[in-house]
Amino acid sequence: MVNKMSYFNLENAKPGDEVYVIYRNPHVPSVANVKAAEIVQHPKDPNSLALFLNDTFHVIEDDDALFTSSESAHMAYEEHFFDFGEE
Repeated sequence: MVNKMSYFNLENAKPGDEVYVIYRNPHVPSVANVKAAEIVQHPKDPNSLALFLNDTFHVIEDDDALFTSSESAHMAYEEHFFDFGEE
C-alpha cells in the first residue's frame, strides 16, 4: 500500500495556517485523537510561531508531526496505533 500522507512544511508556515495533529489526552495518555490546530504568532516571542489547540498555545517542537489534512493525520494515526507489523 502506498502512503499519501501529506506533512505540513513548517518552513512555509504563517499565522492563520490550519494543520492537523495527533493529540494525546494529557489526562488519559492511552487516548489520542486527530485535532485541527492553527498556526499562530507565539504570544511571548514575536519571532516564533506556535500551535493554538484546545484554546491553548503549544510550542512547535522539531519532532512534531503536523499534517496538511485530516485524512493524512488519520492515516498516520491508523499506522501508528494499529499497525502491529502484520505481514
